[in-house]
Amino acid sequence: MIKRKRLGQHFLNSKSIASKIVSEAKIGPNDIVYEIGTGLGILTPLLCPKAKKVISVEADKGLFDEAKKKFSKISNLSLKFGDGFKTKINFTIFVSNLPYSKSKEAIEFLASTPFLHGVIMVQKEFAEKILGVKEQRSIEIIADYCFEIQKLFKVRNENFTPPPKIDSVVLKIEKRNNLDKDLIKIINKIFSYKRKKISNILKQFGIEDSSDQRLEDLSTEEIVNLAKKIHGKR
Repeated sequence: MIKRKRLGQHFLNSKSIASKIVSEAKIGPNDIVYEIGTGLGILTPLLCPKAKKVISVEADKGLFDEAKKKFSKISNLSLKFGDGFKTKINFTIFVSNLPYSKSKEAIEFLASTPFLHGVIMVQKEFAEKILGVKEQRSIEIIADYCFEIQKLFKVRNENFTPPPKIDSVVLKIEKRNNLDKDLIKIINKIFSYKRKKISNILKQFGIEDSSDQRLEDLSTEEIVNLAKKIHGKR
């Protein structure tokens, strides 16, 4: 438990919420479901009856070994040990109660990976970041360009063990665009200069431009096109 907490994971302990997440995933008999973070397995066995196949990856060896024992008789479940963001797998639906420390990495992974849709649980604070509730950030641009995002419901902190300090939010994400990993890196780099004018940002990449605009003046599409312009000059 202590090791898992270090990874930023808080275990969902509500079976009713787990069932609601699986229901919102709209899994069909031809779907391959990918879950990152098997954890104690509250979601995993609920995914399997609805799917063609479920692939669940766990980074904690102890939890992985326990899941192998607990779910050994589920024929359409493939349990894997390791980093789920570095595993090349074809899937149609993504479902995960994401470790909080991995939320940004998850969005970037999903942005560059083809799939249909997913249901994810993230901290309320992170949901506000990708929904652009506060200041503009690179992760908001990446999420907005790649996904149609719908806020489904809030999950209070007492539904987890150990309870986090903040509530969580369940989001439905529909894939609409893919972003190359190099473009994601460039967008993140662009935002490290976010207080500068566009002309000065481009100058950091050896491109001359006379624009007086700043990132906050640009739409998501315009920022992605800016990243593509930089990528084309490399």
